[in-house]
Amino acid sequence: MLTTYIRNAIRSFRSSRLFTIINILGLSIGISAALVIFWIADYEFSFDRFEPNRERIYKVVLDAKFDGNIVHSGAVPAPLGQTVQTEATGLELAVPYFAYQGNGTARVIVPGTHPAIFSKQPQIIYTTRDYFRLVPHRWLAGSPEASMSNPFTVVLSESRARLYFPGLLPTDAMGKQLSYDKTILTVSGIVKDEEESSDLGAAEFISRATVEKAGLDGNFETTTWNDWMGYSNLFLKLAPGVTRERAEGEFNAIFKKYNKPNAKSTDGWRIKLLPLAELHFNPDYGTFGHRRASKPALYGLLAIAAFLLLLATINFINLSTAQATRRAKEIGVRKTMGGSRWQLIRLFLGETFILVLFATVLSMVLTPVLIEAFSGFIPPDLHADWLRHPGSLLFLALLIPILTALAGAYPALLLSGFNPIKVLKDQYYSPGSNTSGTRLRRFLTVGQFVVAQFFVIATLLVGKQIHFSLSQDLGFRHAAILTFDTPRDSVGVHKKQLFDAVKAIPGVEMASRGFMSPGDKGGAASNISFKPRPDIKSNIPIRWGDSNYLKLYGIKILAGRNIHGNDTLSEAIINNTYARLLGFNKPEAAIGQVLTFYGNKSVPIVGVVADFHEQSMRAAIEPLVFTDRGGNNFHIRLTSPAAAAGVIAKLQKAFNAYYPEADFEYAFLDETIAQWYKAEQDIIHLLYWATGLTVLISCLGLLGLVVYTTNTRTKEIGIRKVLGATVGSIVRILSTEFLRLVILACAIAIPLAWWAADRWLSNFAYRTPISAWVFVAGGALLLTVALITLSAQTIKTALANPVRSLRTE
Repeated sequence: MLTTYIRNAIRSFRSSRLFTIINILGLSIGISAALVIFWIADYEFSFDRFEPNRERIYKVVLDAKFDGNIVHSGAVPAPLGQTVQTEATGLELAVPYFAYQGNGTARVIVPGTHPAIFSKQPQIIYTTRDYFRLVPHRWLAGSPEASMSNPFTVVLSESRARLYFPGLLPTDAMGKQLSYDKTILTVSGIVKDEEESSDLGAAEFISRATVEKAGLDGNFETTTWNDWMGYSNLFLKLAPGVTRERAEGEFNAIFKKYNKPNAKSTDGWRIKLLPLAELHFNPDYGTFGHRRASKPALYGLLAIAAFLLLLATINFINLSTAQATRRAKEIGVRKTMGGSRWQLIRLFLGETFILVLFATVLSMVLTPVLIEAFSGFIPPDLHADWLRHPGSLLFLALLIPILTALAGAYPALLLSGFNPIKVLKDQYYSPGSNTSGTRLRRFLTVGQFVVAQFFVIATLLVGKQIHFSLSQDLGFRHAAILTFDTPRDSVGVHKKQLFDAVKAIPGVEMASRGFMSPGDKGGAASNISFKPRPDIKSNIPIRWGDSNYLKLYGIKILAGRNIHGNDTLSEAIINNTYARLLGFNKPEAAIGQVLTFYGNKSVPIVGVVADFHEQSMRAAIEPLVFTDRGGNNFHIRLTSPAAAAGVIAKLQKAFNAYYPEADFEYAFLDETIAQWYKAEQDIIHLLYWATGLTVLISCLGLLGLVVYTTNTRTKEIGIRKVLGATVGSIVRILSTEFLRLVILACAIAIPLAWWAADRWLSNFAYRTPISAWVFVAGGALLLTVALITLSAQTIKTALANPVRSLRTE
């Protein structure tokens, strides 16, 4: 019986190859896209699920209030970690976690006759042996107790040990020495690489005792309670039965105890405990160097996956029922010969199962291709590895019977319910028949195009906002400008000599020294006040540089003059927003006024500059102060973009002459600004794919409906042609009804898309208007695609010889 069903299914597929290919292709596209999204969500939700008793593990975080503004920090004052170990109760573990300074990377040198140099090695931390009780590792050599107790020791992961000491066994690497930015460390242990996803993970572990012995206390502010470094993290594991609220209360009591002399400066600060389960998804607190994920974005992705699967299922139903006319007589003959309805249902469900199975297998082939296509915004550690995602196999195993039931049940029940007498007399199908399921198919087609139209409009609006953001005048020049940094501990005279050498390089139009560029991420703020207005907040964003800084970036001076560039804090320039905040309606009125820095240093205002965007269009322009101080950042304006290659080579040569042990790293300001909108760029790429897939699947469904309709109206079309109807009039008659469905879908989708776009654009302080042309263009685009899809079948039907369709009459 089973082999008979399979033979019948294969015979049916061969007789309708086009429909079979469309069915399998539509389902496989939907399944593949859903599978990729499932992998992304599964990967993100898998973080930190392997630690023992993870529900008792917390990251200590800080909410600090400055002049009414709350700053959320994933880092805490460094001495808190050691103090709570001796004074707090209810702790099973307290693990300090210091990320390596220098953006979390180190320059590692393997000593020898020809030393091997490894620049920018990431995932390096200072910690204690308790870290390995919090995050279990398999030890290949050494042990937590012996390896992490002494200063100047380091534990390596297996992959790092192979990198630094190729060809050596883990036991042979023990006792070898490494230089970390001039600090010599001895390898005291080797651990297996982590196979699980974790925001606590690292690849090199330097003993915490090294911080004091190497004189790095100041780098991490290990004795400072009223400030913190972003590198200083603390993780806890509470004892069984200890509540989060109790631990937070005790920690805040300890914090206040040691901040008593500085009670005013830390007033409003509060220590909090962030559960490990929330760490990967919390945008406010995080571990240095680890990326965050967004739960709303993941849920949005899962919603897209559900839509794509739903559209693929709808498409399958439409195409399956559209073949009813072709199989009607077959069903009538089977019933006349004694076939029961249950046998027919099993036959059609079996055919559906085989189609879904083929589509699933094809989707497994297509998934790696989609992973590669989505690589720009897929987590870098996510690969098309089925063994690392065993849940996806269960996902597919459940998907096959569910899709078979959803996509095959209605066609099976519909087709098996045909009246054999009517179908054998060609009376079952009439254009106005209520038993053919036409209304349902129209409803499903409208639903498909509502989703497709929504994605088309969303894509156009997101692209419009990105273009608006990138094309706006930022208030400063950013073309053909690059920046690089010198080491912070460098000798001052070297910076001056390097600066003179840089200015002399052909192709360098202008150079400046100072703080970061206007478009760099991050920044600095200073305690600045204005005595006539004590009510104004004092924590003001600040930039600094020499007298060339404003000229190089083309920042317009509205009133006063430029700074003289004395390399000391002696003059200040403010932006127009700050001038208005201070109460000056005209920029000229602010000239000569005095700002107070740090509560005691008076600095005169010598100029007011036009506002410029130091952040993306999401944020409003804030008050800003520019002062005359030196810095480690070099700003280079090129004569033209074409001069970049030659200038960069000469810059590197000059840099290495003064800093031979440092890495020359530069960045073009245009590229830095483009990174402001990486999230939006990721969204638009995702929308491109989602829109393309939804339109493709919707058009396949529309094709199924038009095929069904033209098949049922074949004789009608033949009669019209015999009576003199033209090809154009027949195409118009056949297409009008379908175009009405697409227009109806557009009318439903437009208000939904407008609402969603308005919500999304509200995240931007400076936003593009929601123009009517976007909806007109989106509707026109979808109508055009639908018309092309319709034409492929309607023109063919209109051109058919009417004699063939009327021969049986």
